[in-house]
Amino acid sequence: MPVFKPIPENEAKGKVKEIYDEIKSVRQITEVPNFWKNLANSPETLERTWTSLKQVMKKGALDPIVKELIYVAVSITNGCEYCIKSHSLAAKKKGATDEMLNEMIAVVGMANETNRLVEGYQVEVDDNFK
Repeated sequence: MPVFKPIPENEAKGKVKEIYDEIKSVRQITEVPNFWKNLANSPETLERTWTSLKQVMKKGALDPIVKELIYVAVSITNGCEYCIKSHSLAAKKKGATDEMLNEMIAVVGMANETNRLVEGYQVEVDDNFK
């Protein structure tokens, strides 16, 4: 159950309405996702998060598909179901295949397993890695 009531599109005003419209335009979607509707309870947080997300996720040295796959990987590790589903769909919209998602999930699982083994055994970092 959400902490706050999501702000529906038909109740959005001012800056919130502007950001909702931009989200729909940039993402080429017809409905604002629940994440943004909940953040709209704090227009400053909504604006800051949307601006940061656009900046970080735009095309750069990393391909947009790679950025989405990284986002999904971190979301898996953090246990964020909403983010896993949202960014898996975004990755697919940008061209990621099921094979790419399956391989990324396998890497995430292996990395989490070996990270925990290293921490459990308290393995010292090899000199040639420094």
